[in-house]
Amino acid sequence: MSEISTTKAQIINLPKIVDRRGNLSIIEEMKDIPFDIKRTFWIYDVPGGEIRGGHAYRTTQEFIVALSGSFDVIIDDGKVKQTFSLNRSYYGLYVPTMMWRQMQNFSTNSLALIVTNTEFNQKDYIYNYNDFIKEKSNEK
Repeated sequence: MSEISTTKAQIINLPKIVDRRGNLSIIEEMKDIPFDIKRTFWIYDVPGGEIRGGHAYRTTQEFIVALSGSFDVIIDDGKVKQTFSLNRSYYGLYVPTMMWRQMQNFSTNSLALIVTNTEFNQKDYIYNYNDFIKEKSNEK
């Protein structure tokens, strides 16, 4: 695995095996992404104009891939907002802990795959942006 910072959101290129019969890409834990995979889920059939996410995680790291279609992921570290456009299945967005995330601009028939380093835990979520900012200011 090339050097991946676990403190900033970043695009990670995945292995891509090109074949005339169809291409193949792979995600392997601790090789292509910097964590062990504990949970996998996907988002699909998002109606036009809807926004997903709108929260932060205290301990969860994510890797988000647009398996089909496209969408934007807005990452906010409490000071700077970045927009990442995902539209290829051979790269994804690594999102470290304590980053506010929002997904929007879903194309028709888009499919978002998300893998995380934790199992679901409601207490890990921060749903209120002001609470997120407060917790961020208490970090180190």
